[in-house]
Amino acid sequence: MKFLDQAKIYIKSGDGGPGCVSFRREKYVEYGGPDGGNGGRGGDIIFEAVNDLNTLIDFRYTQHFRAKNGQNGQGRNKTGASADPLVIKVPVGTQIIDEDKETVLLDMDAQGQRFTFLKGGDGGFGNAHYKSSTNQVPRKSTPGWPGEERDVWLRLKLIADVGLVGLPNAGKSTFLAACSRANPKIADYPFTTLHPNLGVVKMDTQEFVIADIPGLIEGAHEGQGLGHRFLGHVERTSVILHLIDCTADDIVESYQTIRNELSEYGASLDQKKEIVALTKMDALGEELAQDQAQIFEQETGIKPFVISAVAQQNMEPVLYELMNIVKATRTSSTDEDTDELSA
Repeated sequence: MKFLDQAKIYIKSGDGGPGCVSFRREKYVEYGGPDGGNGGRGGDIIFEAVNDLNTLIDFRYTQHFRAKNGQNGQGRNKTGASADPLVIKVPVGTQIIDEDKETVLLDMDAQGQRFTFLKGGDGGFGNAHYKSSTNQVPRKSTPGWPGEERDVWLRLKLIADVGLVGLPNAGKSTFLAACSRANPKIADYPFTTLHPNLGVVKMDTQEFVIADIPGLIEGAHEGQGLGHRFLGHVERTSVILHLIDCTADDIVESYQTIRNELSEYGASLDQKKEIVALTKMDALGEELAQDQAQIFEQETGIKPFVISAVAQQNMEPVLYELMNIVKATRTSSTDEDTDELSA
């Protein structure tokens, strides 16, 4: 299935049905009064977050959503039927954004979350509504009130526990494939990954989700390269796994380039917990790879893991460290929710 994380759609709630002008007409009833019913209410537009979707590709082909109008009022004081709401299902993690592509109107970040985004128009009044002691035969009715309409952007930010970041060809997709059942495209050239991939990692009885995003380059926060569009996918993660190719000419510069992009992007990405791993140790050999790790630690003060995803070397310590951070974050979130409920 093709991944799409951004789409523009047009939505319109239903118009209210018009009221009816009618008079009672029965045998032996000489002066039948007004009995025109009111119109029905138009359908609402409702967004619902569901787990069985993970892309916005359906909105590439269906971009207009219109709820049905309420039915007309009828004689004998019959009110028109109200229209059913139109429910638009989106993946968990979808944001509803205004036309300016900046203002977040709604954040659907929980399974089953429903929100009435546009309300349908109210039905118009029939002439029975206007009957009074001074106006016993009103011939007045009103049309239904129009529904609301607007254009909005849908932007998907994947719900993952761990985000993989690094320069192009740092081995992110290889790492994801080695520790999960995901099958991302893997090749020995930059920008092999063109869209985010998700993988579920199972450690003992625990599971967590890793998101692999396209490689970042200098200037990504300003729109350079491919990764800038997908930095939002690591906003919701508990921890960042920063992968660095240990065969690079300057591993410290590679690290600082990505850290700068995270800082410039904002959304506190540079404040997230981070684990650093030097990849492709099989290409250098263990001794040279450890020398690179020492150089990196001396320059940055950070002790990196040294791994090879291809050879499945030293993978478990990294995964257990990630799992511990994810578990701690989940426990903290659960405690906060409990405190809020108690309050």
